[in-house]
Amino acid sequence: MDIIVGTAGHIDHGKTALVKALTGVDADRLPEEKQRGITIDLGFAEMHDGDVRIGFVDVPGHERFVKNMLAGASGIDLVLLVIAADEGVMPQTREHFDICRLLRIRNGVVILTKSDIVDAETVELAKLDVAELVSNSFLENAPVFVVSSRTGDGIEELKAGVLRAAREVHRDKDVFEARLSVDRSFSVKGFGAVVTGTLASGEVADGDELELLPSKRKLRVRGVQTHGKAVSTAHAGQRTAVNLAGVEYSDVNRGMVLVAPGTLSVAQVFDAELEVLAEAPRSVRSRQRVRVHIGTAEVLARVAVLNEPHEIEPGSTGFVQFRLEAPIAAAHGDRFIVRSYSPQRTIAGGRVLDPVASRHRRSEMPMLAETLAELSKSADGTANTADVFVRMSAERGARFGDLRSRTGLKSDVLKKLIDDARTTRSIIDAGGVLVSQTPFEKLKAEALAAIEAHHRTNKLSRGLQKETLRERIFRRAEPEVFRAVTGMLELDGKIGSDQDVFKLASHEMEFSPAEKTAFDKLRRIYSDARLEVPKLEDALREAAGGLDMSSTRKVFQVLVQSGEIVAVSVEFYFMTHVLKNLTEKLRHHAVTSGDPVIDVARFKDLAGVSRKYAIPLLEYFDRTRVTRRVGDKRQIL
Repeated sequence: MDIIVGTAGHIDHGKTALVKALTGVDADRLPEEKQRGITIDLGFAEMHDGDVRIGFVDVPGHERFVKNMLAGASGIDLVLLVIAADEGVMPQTREHFDICRLLRIRNGVVILTKSDIVDAETVELAKLDVAELVSNSFLENAPVFVVSSRTGDGIEELKAGVLRAAREVHRDKDVFEARLSVDRSFSVKGFGAVVTGTLASGEVADGDELELLPSKRKLRVRGVQTHGKAVSTAHAGQRTAVNLAGVEYSDVNRGMVLVAPGTLSVAQVFDAELEVLAEAPRSVRSRQRVRVHIGTAEVLARVAVLNEPHEIEPGSTGFVQFRLEAPIAAAHGDRFIVRSYSPQRTIAGGRVLDPVASRHRRSEMPMLAETLAELSKSADGTANTADVFVRMSAERGARFGDLRSRTGLKSDVLKKLIDDARTTRSIIDAGGVLVSQTPFEKLKAEALAAIEAHHRTNKLSRGLQKETLRERIFRRAEPEVFRAVTGMLELDGKIGSDQDVFKLASHEMEFSPAEKTAFDKLRRIYSDARLEVPKLEDALREAAGGLDMSSTRKVFQVLVQSGEIVAVSVEFYFMTHVLKNLTEKLRHHAVTSGDPVIDVARFKDLAGVSRKYAIPLLEYFDRTRVTRRVGDKRQIL
């Protein structure tokens, strides 16, 4: 098993010396660190014992370098809380410990160093100091080791204790796609860009394609190392070095993330659950500028507190939205730390709920709080994450890729969550867009009501135009949702589809006696006229009787919409069967004469019409591909 062990503690309490005593590796690698005698940036070392491989991350203890410490704290499985026996708990001891608690690190040991320069009584006092610090925390029952890195006293016992604690680490089943937060980037001669980090989830193999976020560059892996050795595949929980093709090392910075392509989205707004430290000097308030540390990234942000009264007091928890000054890539459930802008100190921590959020309006707040509470449950593993995110998307719905980019889950795991929700009918698959049952049923009811209302006010209409229905009811929904809802209504026998309209399945046009008379007259006028039809206005006046022209025109539209009458031009309409007969006559002429080309004069003779009708009819036939114009003649198709 692979375990990441991180150090934590105040400056000059012997963290780096302790790692060297355990592993033989001096984790201070920078010349400036050697010169000044303090750890400035992250250092790394390894230790092996049987099936246990430990990657050590040594962090700086100086308050000026807490941001570097935070970059190293990402992905730690087990913490070594290092406290000098001669000084006891110091300010950075407390801050580092708070950070570990807020990141929900669950395993650790406590180490009292420099035992060679203190007496037994001082050691006991230091133990009491430690007990007070870790009371009611994940380290309350952790073993305490008293050691001296200089003399070696207690080191073997500590090594055995660390290995024992490492074997007791329980890591949840890895259900996430590959993700590595970059903490170092450098160039190796003959190989090019190399990045390192803790592989938080998934696997990275030689030859893989990865996506670098937030730059969204696709890069190829041309080499992988773990514990200083080349391997074909690195696994979650390993300190990993990745040799990348197609990029300069200077283009990859700490805070960037390597992921399986398409796994995560880049965003500058995310919703979160926030826990404010009881020791924080003041409440966290809306509009407050803070520093958010997530993964190995540090980014400035403004806070929007989503709870009333828009502040979270020390020792309390609430929901917030962070509006970042630079883009990041995060996933649902990611832990983060918040530090005050100035002076810099750790004030809070929490976890990401929606990593790709939009700015919220006040009107959304009551429902939002309920949804965020559900997202919090899904982060705990007590609610179906896919179901909650689909419910958040309301009538707009969510695609598989949307859910993947919010959760970072492996495809098969996410599909299982979706299938579980579909089985209980809480999620409906609308042609690839997932919609919760409640908004889907609401859209069905609203669509049906809109069609019913149209029939009530337009008794002579065939139905409601499909595009009108889409714009009126489905303007915030995806086209697939529109098709799924109306398709379900048709399947249920509630509505019917007639070319470009939807109508109630039970709908029948209701003519008044005057409208029925006009309808019959119009049908007779055009049927009797054959190919020598009157102008539209003349036909309407002749058929109107006791109706006004507007009502007569609506009656006429029933004939047009039914397909009995076809518009050939603005003025002239013809019975459909008359045009069909003329089409057959033209094609019969082309076959029997052996000449598929006719001119206007020949067409007039064939149709038995004047030029007044011949030209509009020929243009209609051109549009409907019965004929094709060739110069001043037509070819019969």
